[in-house]
Amino acid sequence: KSYPSLKPLGSYVNDLIQRLNFLQSWYDTGVPNIFWVSGFYFTQAFITGVKQNFARKYTIPIDTLSFDYEVMPEDTDTSKPPEDGAYINGLFVDGARWSREKMVLAESTPKVLFDTMPMIWMKPMKKVDIPDRSIYWCPVYKTSERRGTLSTTGHSTNFVIDMRIASDKPEMHWVLRGLALLCQLDD
Repeated sequence: KSYPSLKPLGSYVNDLIQRLNFLQSWYDTGVPNIFWVSGFYFTQAFITGVKQNFARKYTIPIDTLSFDYEVMPEDTDTSKPPEDGAYINGLFVDGARWSREKMVLAESTPKVLFDTMPMIWMKPMKKVDIPDRSIYWCPVYKTSERRGTLSTTGHSTNFVIDMRIASDKPEMHWVLRGLALLCQLDD
């Protein structure tokens, strides 16, 4: 059985080769500084692993932890991984775009359906320590289908997680536009 994909066969094979190369590089050269989150078959396991590493490092019960997400500027030094958490990339914005000038969600550019999301720092922290700021709880899906079935692990086969993404507009603004992050496009 394969990972969820809506790509045509040629694009699917190219995507599969990219995934294999990502994993082979990890095996050959060690843990990457930036994780291509779209390349994982079971993304939720990676997310849980990031949280577990933090919980073990600081001996904090894992059920008291959550994530804060910081979209990083393009000139961020990625020569080493963050002290805690993980840098991820490979996500696409559907229904909006990321303003690289203001570092918040922004309206889509006319005739542009998707925007590549810059690198994101997944920062595990105690739920009570997550800063209160203007955000949009952005759903992340593996494919543009935005639906899935509940698997035997209790996870959706398509929904990955909700991410707190910086916004200067009310949450309902983005809900009405159907804003979501996608791990892969259908091309």
